[in-house]
Amino acid sequence: MSFRDIVESGKFVVTGEIGPPKGTDIKEVLHHIELLKGKIDVANVTDNQAAVMRISSLAGCQLCLQNGLEPVLQMTCRDRNRIGLQADLLGASVLGIKTVLCLTGDHVNAGDHKQAKSVYDVESVQLLKIVNGMNNGFDMSGNELQGATDFYPGAVVTPESVPLEPQLVKFEKKVEAGAKFFQTQAIYNMDKFKDFMKYARQFPVKILAGIVVLKSAGMANFMNKNVPGIMVPQDLIDEMKAAGKEKALDTGLNIAARHIRQLKEEKICDGVHIMAIGMEDKVPEIMERAGLL
Repeated sequence: MSFRDIVESGKFVVTGEIGPPKGTDIKEVLHHIELLKGKIDVANVTDNQAAVMRISSLAGCQLCLQNGLEPVLQMTCRDRNRIGLQADLLGASVLGIKTVLCLTGDHVNAGDHKQAKSVYDVESVQLLKIVNGMNNGFDMSGNELQGATDFYPGAVVTPESVPLEPQLVKFEKKVEAGAKFFQTQAIYNMDKFKDFMKYARQFPVKILAGIVVLKSAGMANFMNKNVPGIMVPQDLIDEMKAAGKEKALDTGLNIAARHIRQLKEEKICDGVHIMAIGMEDKVPEIMERAGLL
């Protein structure tokens, strides 16, 4: 079954991430693909994540396909104009990539090439419209394609953003532009996420909750101060502190597994997107603790 079929079937979906390296040594990527295939449903291949130059998402997706793991092409608007974006979409289609996640992309100031010029010829809503147009056989200028694409388009949303209203406006625009599924920014406050899901259920889209593993109380405090749209509740920070340094990571894994189990058992959303961020080896363990394996 394709990812589209899996999502639309009503199964509780589990997606993960593959982060391409900054260089040509792909041993670790191949190890992560081997580790995750057969466990997660698909793997997002990040597109110069955090504006750090790496192997392209397109190449990373091809490595996944060659080694038995269905990929999601992440595509940001930061580095390419509309011609480059459409060319890469056509290339992805002929290579057999079926799912694309449309992102605006972090600003270059976040990355390792701060002197680079950001493009942002279009943003994520317009990119979704491009994908929808190409699925219908036309490029952004209305020219007919010699063969249409058949992508399953996705987008992102930040349910714990403060204020939330701008996110909801953008969410609706993305739905109108053709998004079929959403992966969220990391969620930690289940009550807030449930409120968001009451709103999101008005729309014919699937929602996968973002799960980021807490490594320490310090990491939680750092995200609260520096990452917009993420707020780790004090009770979780206290739980991490009480665990001490030696057991902090284990406690973070338990919290992630506990949240996944709650999301599934209470049927709060349609699945989870596990962002291990350098701890891909821990994803199967998180899934096992959550009762998914």
